[in-house]
Amino acid sequence: MGGGALMTPMLIFVFKVDPLMAVSSDVVASLFMKPAGAIVHLRRRTVNLRLVGWLCVGSVPAAFSGVLLLRLLPFGDGFDATVKVALGAALLLASVGLVVRAVLQMARLQPLGEGPAAPSSPDVTIRPVPTVMLGALAGLLVGMTSVGAGSIVIVVILLMYPALKASQVVGTDLVQAIPLVGAASLGHLLYGDFSLGLTTSLLIGAIPGAWLGAQVSSKAPGGLVRRALAILLLASGLRLVGVPLGWVAASAVSALVLGNVLWIAVRRRFSATPPESPRPASPDRPATKDGGTA
Repeated sequence: MGGGALMTPMLIFVFKVDPLMAVSSDVVASLFMKPAGAIVHLRRRTVNLRLVGWLCVGSVPAAFSGVLLLRLLPFGDGFDATVKVALGAALLLASVGLVVRAVLQMARLQPLGEGPAAPSSPDVTIRPVPTVMLGALAGLLVGMTSVGAGSIVIVVILLMYPALKASQVVGTDLVQAIPLVGAASLGHLLYGDFSLGLTTSLLIGAIPGAWLGAQVSSKAPGGLVRRALAILLLASGLRLVGVPLGWVAASAVSALVLGNVLWIAVRRRFSATPPESPRPASPDRPATKDGGTA
């Protein structure tokens, strides 16, 4: 995570890039960054291709339509302001998604919201209608704001398909994001405000940055990184929707203090939950070697 969630607001606030140009250029740049992680997961077979297919049924047309929607709606002189508000709302949603994702992972007995998931069955029953709707929502968000693929899809997949391992959730999300971002990129190339120079500059920094990030991520505490990212997204989102700078700073500080207190409380809550004990064997269900029942 970080492409649209971090680069787009930085392009707007720090480099004073036009909002639509920032979204368009970031979407196209992310198209070249997504395949690297996806290839790794495909090689390791941590991708549910059936789930990818159903997600793409909704996400691909919705991503292209999101760009058209930006252009067709009669915003008039307030177009840039509308793009900023839409982007801010997406960032706030992404911030909430990070928190929900960590709590869900702790509920699945992962330490501090990190680490591998418990072993699960390889057979997952796909729910086509809600999966297509999830893909459509993520595609629409990406097409309009460049945010939504990773932050939204991963959280909802964790809720919809709890039997999936953590690696399968991430791998599936990365692979489905490629056609999603491809459709959004085509829309922005045709109807957006794409800048080749800006996109090239982003890629020159993003490619070595992705490699460096992979090295750091193997050593940095993931929970701390995600908490910092959630606060950063909260502050950026509030600023984009028009909240005064003083209130943004106060909200960030409050989130930093209260968020850590709540995090400790939630961590203790799940740490204190004893693991489920195996059910006693019955005459028609003999005990197995690992203590369970056949």
